[in-house]
Amino acid sequence: MNALARWGKFNLVGAVGMAVQLAALAELNRLWAGHYLAATAAALELTLVHNFVWHLHYTWRDCCDGLAIMNQFWRFQVSNGMVSMLGNLALMRILVNEVRLPVVAANAVAILCCSMANFLLGDLWVFRAKGATKKRGVAGQSEAIRAA
Repeated sequence: MNALARWGKFNLVGAVGMAVQLAALAELNRLWAGHYLAATAAALELTLVHNFVWHLHYTWRDCCDGLAIMNQFWRFQVSNGMVSMLGNLALMRILVNEVRLPVVAANAVAILCCSMANFLLGDLWVFRAKGATKKRGVAGQSEAIRAA
């Protein structure tokens, strides 16, 4: 699958995931009034699980590095989870406390800021195609040899 098509699928899953995260955040923020960072972390974890399942079966369904699903899930949590958790919590603190954005609006901005890094991590590490690195290297070398 070409990168543009995959980017489109990633963004479709991301848009649904963003709706899940913002809805969960709104409800958790209502239930845990005054604890918007804890509510953000919980909503984000719910969204990570949601997005992993959809990315596995839709965005990167044609890619598998021969890894067990739990290994891919661990990679997803470590990469996208860390980028999203650190990015969301840091940006939420700034956007809510300093900029004075409402909690849900601030979280929408934070999600969008983390999306490109998450796509690249998913494509290059979490769901990379089996032998993708080797194939890219061999193809590049053969093209260079043919050109010479």
